[in-house]
Amino acid sequence: MNRTVATGATALVVAVALSGCSLLGGSDGALPAPSALPTASRTSTPSPTATEDPDAARLEASATPRAPSPVASEAAVPDPVLTPIPAGTVLAEGDVASPKGSIHFHYRVVADGDDTFTAQFSGVTSSLPVPIGAGFFERERTVGDGLTYPGVGDTVLGGPTPAPVAKDVPLDGSGVDPSGLVTLVVSSAADPGQADLPIEIAAGKVLAVAPVRWSVPERQTNVHPVDSGARSNASGPVTATTASGAPRSYTVAPDDLIGDVAARFGISVKALVWLNADVQVFGDDQYLYEGTTLNLDPLAR
Repeated sequence: MNRTVATGATALVVAVALSGCSLLGGSDGALPAPSALPTASRTSTPSPTATEDPDAARLEASATPRAPSPVASEAAVPDPVLTPIPAGTVLAEGDVASPKGSIHFHYRVVADGDDTFTAQFSGVTSSLPVPIGAGFFERERTVGDGLTYPGVGDTVLGGPTPAPVAKDVPLDGSGVDPSGLVTLVVSSAADPGQADLPIEIAAGKVLAVAPVRWSVPERQTNVHPVDSGARSNASGPVTATTASGAPRSYTVAPDDLIGDVAARFGISVKALVWLNADVQVFGDDQYLYEGTTLNLDPLAR
């Protein structure tokens, strides 16, 4: 009985094999040309297994940040612009004097015409036995303070000065609107290692201060962010607003995508990149980095 079943099974296997040959071959049993064979088995790739980490691709991509890619649908969107201040426009001007009259000079800040600015110092005189430096600050300072940071556009003006000195200095670090710099500070530029100086003129000591009064022309832009509220892939908080109530800065939340963040504020991706020249993304979906602060104010670029 067992022998009969085995023989029958063997015959069945042989029959199936022969049937397969006739299906693949022609009437004479020959195999078809390779081009006639199905291609799925040659091109298919294995499906991911249940043990693969679904976030592995994103983790790998996050190790190699990149600049955002252009969005095809934005090809017809106008480029973001901010009208420049004409070259030669005087934005701030004033005189500086130390309390005891040891230091005097005149300064003004002039637009270069390309969203950069130059601080011009003229008639600089100082009778102090140390060189003096000048820099602009975002908050008030007091004579006698010690500085750990020399300010925006910091420069050494020289001294003591047997004759008046003039110097032009790029106001690097001011952004496209320098009016947030409210104080011009003159400080001692003495060698920090010089130990025989009176404390009031030691390195970094504030020697004179002057408030800076700006007259910046109104700028025009075609980028006007408006917050439409948190949404999927754009759920972070607005962390600052402008005087008019417009969003000024935004902090990236987990899973934020650059396209969704731009859409939340009603601007294009290329406008968001224009506002944040150093922004980076990762992954094909262009994820933003959690915790990054994005600028939304054209005047704070």
